[in-house]
Amino acid sequence: MANAVHEMGTRPGAGHHHIGRGIWRVADPKITLASVSSMVLGAAIAAWQGPIAWGWLALTVLGVFFFEAAKNASGEIFDWDSGADQALSVSERTPFSGGKRVLVDGLMTRRQTAWMAAAFYTLGIAAGLAIVIGREPQVLWLGMLGAGLAFFYHAPPLKLSYRGLGEVAVALAYGPVIACGTYLVQRHGVSPEVLWASLPLGVAIMAFLWINEFPDARADALAGKRTLVVRLGRPWAARAFAGLVVLTYLGLVVLPLSGLPPGVWGGFIGLPFAVRAAERLIRSPETPAKMVPAQRWTLLSFVLLALGAALGIWLVG
Repeated sequence: MANAVHEMGTRPGAGHHHIGRGIWRVADPKITLASVSSMVLGAAIAAWQGPIAWGWLALTVLGVFFFEAAKNASGEIFDWDSGADQALSVSERTPFSGGKRVLVDGLMTRRQTAWMAAAFYTLGIAAGLAIVIGREPQVLWLGMLGAGLAFFYHAPPLKLSYRGLGEVAVALAYGPVIACGTYLVQRHGVSPEVLWASLPLGVAIMAFLWINEFPDARADALAGKRTLVVRLGRPWAARAFAGLVVLTYLGLVVLPLSGLPPGVWGGFIGLPFAVRAAERLIRSPETPAKMVPAQRWTLLSFVLLALGAALGIWLVG
């Protein structure tokens, strides 16, 4: 079975007239909401402490977007090869989980997807090197860490998402790495304020990945993808999701102790949506269709957390 579906992904001419749709699915700007939220927070703290170099900020955004699209494309290949994407039934698919499905839906071949991943990784590296050479050399180390987390999230030998480490990788990448990297480009250093502020946001974005793993849990288990939801089982993982919500907003409570203005508490605007998501998930951890509203609320909660905190810092600062 695995060999058969692998060949489907590499058959000559598959999905040629759908390549544009495939590229759009992988590079659709809405997929970057997590990274944009982190960049907004990092840039807001940088603006609170000094002027913004808008051109370099734009290049930062562009570089992160390229890596985001590259990660999605390479992830499609590794999840296809493992059988995780093919094992997912139609009833288990949601708008927020199950991958981008460019191979499953025949929009692109495996080779085309590999070329797309390589192209986006190349563009991301080029943007990063431009920042390293023209603006801030220290970005190199955070950039290398971010690129490594993106690629090895799915890829061997690390296969972080297959070993129950993907959730921590996401919290690290979309919290400290992106927020601190954005700040570093502007301020030529990393302050304690931006580091501490990035942690609750990283946990909130980890919670979004967490809830998106629920519909995929059966297929992931069959493919040997041992996410934390698979390891814990859905009922216990639903309770753990509620714990992530508590941890996120407890972290937000203490942020002024790091030196940030109390305006950072504007991030609490996202709390009602996170609570609603936790309640829905605990009630229906085994029914993918009933999770979709909770997935939306979780997405909205971390976006509002970042925007509310950023706006509060800007207004109070």
